[in-house]
Amino acid sequence: MDKENKKIKNSTRQRKAAYKAWSTIRNKTREKAGLHSQKIEKYLRLNEFATIKHPEIPNEIIQKAISYGKGIVSLFDKTPQDIACGKFWEVRWAYGCPLDCNYCYLRGTMRGKMKPSPLKTEHVFKAIDEAFSNITTPSIFNTGELSDSLMYPSLMEKIVDRFEEQDKHKVALLSKMGTRNVDFLIKKLRKQTICAWSVNASEVAKRWEKSAAPPDERILAAKLVSEIGYDTRIRIDPIFPIFEWKKHYERIIEKILSSLNPQRIILGTPRGLWKTIKYAREANIDMSWENYFSEDSGWGKKLAFRQRKEIYEFFFEKLTSLGYDSKKITMCKETVSMWNDLKIPYVPMTCNCYGNSAL
Repeated sequence: MDKENKKIKNSTRQRKAAYKAWSTIRNKTREKAGLHSQKIEKYLRLNEFATIKHPEIPNEIIQKAISYGKGIVSLFDKTPQDIACGKFWEVRWAYGCPLDCNYCYLRGTMRGKMKPSPLKTEHVFKAIDEAFSNITTPSIFNTGELSDSLMYPSLMEKIVDRFEEQDKHKVALLSKMGTRNVDFLIKKLRKQTICAWSVNASEVAKRWEKSAAPPDERILAAKLVSEIGYDTRIRIDPIFPIFEWKKHYERIIEKILSSLNPQRIILGTPRGLWKTIKYAREANIDMSWENYFSEDSGWGKKLAFRQRKEIYEFFFEKLTSLGYDSKKITMCKETVSMWNDLKIPYVPMTCNCYGNSAL
């Protein structure tokens, strides 16, 4: 009996020790998972949200947008005439971003405040349902214009599941978050969800994207959801012509294409609206990214035309040499003259990245 009691005691002690160890691991895992997930400190009220203007709308363009739910679902249709982009739908479920990238255009509104705040899900659902009832053309709804789509995974999970209740429209997520924020996507494939990651060269990320997940981790997150079966896209934007930029970007291109085959690759070069620059300066951050601007456009300051063309030609050549289909490459917020000069076909008056043609 003594031997049997001793065995029981040992077994109980081992179970307790195992449970304690498991609890410690679980708590550490939860702590790690929460590093890039924001704690919801404040929900925006509808009247507050209605006052927020899209930060990339130049001041001279004044036009009432088609919208639902007091602007929560809104048609972006204010592109300047010299830019070859057009209309796309936004789901403005939150405003602000915790990643605080130095060049971020979100600084250009709300007086430079970047702290994120979401809307309550019931308000977002109401706007989405209203949009579904009125928008007959199959469309993509972008959730990553005024915030990082994955900064509140628990809220975004509810939004993407709402899109699963119909089969006409799709929701697009755009993020610089890493693998810790994609658990809900990996657990269940959603056919109406498009996943996109903004990825930059590591040297650029180290300088001006310090709070975002490292580029390698973003690529891994994209690979994980791609393997589940999601329509997965990559945005390389803004492309900065830093010292030895070709070497740095060649490396990131090779990492991307060796990890997944993106459904679409979106390219973009730096854009500097005066409000972005003003509030970035006031934030007293590293402004060295501003030094690359040399000409003006309807979408703020840009790199010189010749330099932008060289960048795009390099990317098209490199991507296609590695077997990527050139028809799946687009350019964001670029001028009509650039598209024409490169002889790249595009659909005028629509967004070639998130518009209907991108479905």
